[in-house]
Amino acid sequence: MTTMKTMFANLAEIDCQRSASGKLYREFLRVPAMSAGFYVLPAGATDPQRPHHEDEMYYVVRGRARFKAGTEERAVSAGSVLFVAAEVEHYFYDVKEELAVLVFFAPAET
Repeated sequence: MTTMKTMFANLAEIDCQRSASGKLYREFLRVPAMSAGFYVLPAGATDPQRPHHEDEMYYVVRGRARFKAGTEERAVSAGSVLFVAAEVEHYFYDVKEELAVLVFFAPAET
C-alpha cells in the first residue's frame, strides 16, 4: 500500500466536482490522521449535519451565516475559523449568502 506524501488541490476544481455530484460535501483528502473536504450550503439552506466522532475545523472561504456549537453562537463569513470537538452538536443556520467551507477532520472522518 502506497502512503500519500503530498497532494495538490484546486478549490475551483473541487467545487466543480462537488456541484456535479449534486451533493453538499466533497471529500478531497483522506489519510489515517485526517480528512478534508469542501462543504457548500446555498443561501437559505438548512444544514443537515449531525455531531461527528472526530474533532473538526472549518475555514469559511465565502458567504455569510451563523454557526452554533454547543451553547455558543457566532456570525461567520470569509476568513472565519471554527473548531468543534468530537461529539459536540453544531450546525450552520441563517445562511444569508452561499456558504463555502473547507472542513478538516482529525482523525479521518468515519
